[in-house]
Amino acid sequence: MNFHVLTLFPDMIRDGFETSITGKAVEKGLLTLETVNIRDFSVNKHNRVDDYPYGGGAGMVMQAEPVCLAYESVASRLPKKPKVLYMSPQGRRFDQAMAQELAEEEELVLLCGHYEGIDERVLEEIVDEEVSIGDYVLTGGELAALVIMDAVSRMVGGVLHNEESAQFDSFHDNLLEYPQYSRPEVWRGKAVPPILLSGHHANVEKWRREQSLLRTRMRRPDLLEGAALTKQDRRFLRELDQSLSGKDEET
Repeated sequence: MNFHVLTLFPDMIRDGFETSITGKAVEKGLLTLETVNIRDFSVNKHNRVDDYPYGGGAGMVMQAEPVCLAYESVASRLPKKPKVLYMSPQGRRFDQAMAQELAEEEELVLLCGHYEGIDERVLEEIVDEEVSIGDYVLTGGELAALVIMDAVSRMVGGVLHNEESAQFDSFHDNLLEYPQYSRPEVWRGKAVPPILLSGHHANVEKWRREQSLLRTRMRRPDLLEGAALTKQDRRFLRELDQSLSGKDEET
């Protein structure tokens, strides 16, 4: 997977990405990162890349030409047009399914805006999809780009030390992950659930599945609509709902 980030703050991207798991994956050649400073493609002597918006209004808008030239500097070296994502609160909501989808790409270009946004004409020219990481506004697209790159990288073979980790993270099958425990067996009076010490793998897997269902029902019930549920899962949820409704009546 090759990431190309068009940004006004390349150091921010490199410092955030070339550490921890993703940094090790870069060292192994599993991932590559290219940061392109849009300011290097300024078309005026003062190296400005923004100007006042037509029609008036507060703030400044990033100009089309520097952004387009920065993109063309990347695209001209690739065998085919790369997929271009623009970090925007107006875009499609990023989720685990999208991370898996993007991991199938060989080249990803992430465009980070600043100020009041980017001239619409260049977005129409080069961007394939606008992507949002949530319903809020950031000062720039760099943090959003790092979030997307991190999530996508986990889906690339060899990046995670344990290949099963990506399969059982939160949001696998649209369910939240079950609770995890490590040594010591008892910590400050709190013991690890006995089932995890039983050595009975089938019972452990059943308990973990039920805990995932329980957590999803309590914390993110909206996810259950898109979850791949078995008959046993649905039975467990019905019994859980009956139990919860019984407690509500008691109170």
